[in-house]
Amino acid sequence: MPGKMRAILKVRAGPGFEMHEVDIPEPGPRDVLIQVKATSICGTDRKIYHWDAWSAGRIKPPLIIGHEVCGQVVRTGRDVTLLREGDFVSAESHIPCTVCPVCRNGQQHICARLKILGVDTQGTYADYAVIPEVVAWKNDPDLDPALASIMEPLGNAVYTVLVEPITGLDVAIFGDGPAGLNAVAVARASGAGRIFLVGKYGFRLDLGRKLGCDMALNITEPGTDAVKTMLEATDGIGVDVVLEMSGSQKAVEDGLKALRKGGRFSAFGIPSGPIQMDLANGVVFKGARILGINGRLMWETWFQMAGLLRCGKLDPSPVITHRIPLADFEQGFAAMDSSDRMVGKVVMFPDPADIR
Repeated sequence: MPGKMRAILKVRAGPGFEMHEVDIPEPGPRDVLIQVKATSICGTDRKIYHWDAWSAGRIKPPLIIGHEVCGQVVRTGRDVTLLREGDFVSAESHIPCTVCPVCRNGQQHICARLKILGVDTQGTYADYAVIPEVVAWKNDPDLDPALASIMEPLGNAVYTVLVEPITGLDVAIFGDGPAGLNAVAVARASGAGRIFLVGKYGFRLDLGRKLGCDMALNITEPGTDAVKTMLEATDGIGVDVVLEMSGSQKAVEDGLKALRKGGRFSAFGIPSGPIQMDLANGVVFKGARILGINGRLMWETWFQMAGLLRCGKLDPSPVITHRIPLADFEQGFAAMDSSDRMVGKVVMFPDPADIR
């Protein structure tokens, strides 16, 4: 498909992105070319924008950024068998080799040779994008493109929440960013008992209440002791499940203190450096289970997520606070950097006419 397209690139080492006109990419034998309908901003993209230490060690400019996406298939590679032109798809950003021992053990999401869309390959902040057929998820055609674009990060929450049964259990969610907010919505849709959301931004905690948390605890407010509050609410026993979505040292410490004996601690948040923990009292003597969450199960998580959306029990739309044209990407990153964090997910549309 010859022609040019707009794309947002990390052109060189250092802060910032630039929009350029580049060639429309050609799909390989097992790839599909999609016309991007919507693509959303991830915290990882924000790190690349600001060029932190991780980005400097991982990203190789020039690179088209972005990995949360939905679009319409406009061309298929010669060996593609499951998709056809016109299909409406989202992308699983973890690209597995499918043949390593980890993949063959049913764990493609943590493939030994894993590549990540928009990090190790050209990404989705563009009019068109190439994605491997192996990571394309076919959506219901009437799914809101904004929701379809956040299936990947929503899947993080689905995996984190549902890695073990949660029905009727008391759940503490640490982190009021989009990941934590999505976890609130998933926990409520999945029949959790009481949901405690711990964060530090009033706007986001209000979103958490709208999504179904029973108690929103702002740790920046004087006198707020999240651990004490949750222990009192559970008669000193502690919560059944802790979902750590922030990567904060304090959240890890407080989460283990709030967890009951025999409870489950799902670790999803990515710390900026090594984390210290009271292993004896927080884990060993409690008989606690710490489960690392990386990406989404392929494809169990996606089937769970699609089912929850289809039946109407899960509605993460309040998390989407900004819908903007792709050309206004700088506004999206400025919103994510705002000191008051009056922002959830920012979704960008190559065609402004698609904004609903």
